[in-house]
Amino acid sequence: MKAADFAYEKPDNLNAALELLAREDCDMQVLAGGQSLMPMMNFRLAQPELLVDLNGVSELSFIEEQPETITIGAMTRYANLAASDVIKEHVPLFQMALPHIAHSAVRNRGTIGGSTALADPAAEMPALLLALEATITVVSVGGAREIPANDFFLGLYETALQDGEIIKSIAIKKAKPQNRFGFYELARRHGDYAMAGVAIASTSIDPVCDLRIALFSVSDKAHRLPHAELAFEGENLDDTEARDAAFQELDDFDFRGDLNADGDTKRHLARVVLTRALETMMP
Repeated sequence: MKAADFAYEKPDNLNAALELLAREDCDMQVLAGGQSLMPMMNFRLAQPELLVDLNGVSELSFIEEQPETITIGAMTRYANLAASDVIKEHVPLFQMALPHIAHSAVRNRGTIGGSTALADPAAEMPALLLALEATITVVSVGGAREIPANDFFLGLYETALQDGEIIKSIAIKKAKPQNRFGFYELARRHGDYAMAGVAIASTSIDPVCDLRIALFSVSDKAHRLPHAELAFEGENLDDTEARDAAFQELDDFDFRGDLNADGDTKRHLARVVLTRALETMMP
């Protein structure tokens, strides 16, 4: 199938883009990388009257290093993240996860802002931002506001973005030398959407772990596991009792099946990915 007819605008600066998005006379969609939106339009699952293409807004594509944080523009592509020395040094969790995001052709076009705004529960990026406690800056003609990742992802393809808003940038705290990170996902084939996955960040070293654990592709959105995080507080990552307590939260979690697996299978796979991700963090 092909997309239904639509009007097309390609602004060349952020202000022009926001003026377009402030219009209330038509249904519109924002095009970033287009790796999800264009197939949805071709299958007519999405039929916007107006498509606003952000690929001409160069000011949304950047990676900036500040003293304590790394700020990434919404139109920065996965391939640029993977090639960035700044990201390699200061956001190691990205380097662990990026090779698992689809295939190189998709990473050449896909953007961090597009994936974040879509909030696909099977995508890696929402879980990465939750684990890293990122801050998402969104803008509209009315101004800007900052939203913690914990408050941004609301449900299945649902975010805290309001009408007329787009993501401008994402800020992530720099990793310190003693920090540890874990990532693991299970997919039928490398590059496919994960059947289950987890991203983990630790702000310290054993025995005080201070973990942030985010599951993805197991429910309606990426989810933190607060009880599992607390189970490791002050314990070694290989502590048996701590792991048993962490797994208890998985037993009580509301897993939701999809075309790949039912809820019970997702629960089993979540235990597997959590175990293996923790192993990647061991000294």
